Amino acid sequence: QVQLVESGGGLVQAGGSLRLSCAASGRTFSSSTMGWFRQPPGKEREFVAASRWSGGSEYRVRYADSVKGRCTISRDNAKNTMHLEMNTLKPEDTAVYYCAAMAFNSGPYYSSNDYNYWGQGTQVTVSS
Repeated sequence: QVQLVESGGGLVQAGGSLRLSCAASGRTFSSSTMGWFRQPPGKEREFVAASRWSGGSEYRVRYADSVKGRCTISRDNAKNTMHLEMNTLKPEDTAVYYCAAMAFNSGPYYSSNDYNYWGQGTQVTVSS
């Protein structure tokens, strides 16, 4: 059974930092796409960042414009984990953050419909 478990969320002041982690079990995703999405209060789920395997040990990363320059997605395949480092946090970053993974390395990286596995989410609250 595949499971994704997020951790690292919490309450932080504007300008602060958080590091989210996603621990995968049940299979590895080293040759697939993994990503982070978030759902702000009262809004739709939105893409945050993705890491797509591009062959060998190479990964292509993509970010939403709203977090570009402030977030870094990374993987530790040895531990079957993924991280999202978030800096200079803003109140508008407040959301439930979800880890997601594709069964296969296909489909638009920004489309939540193309991800097959999801974590339960972790709350990030940024106070002003």
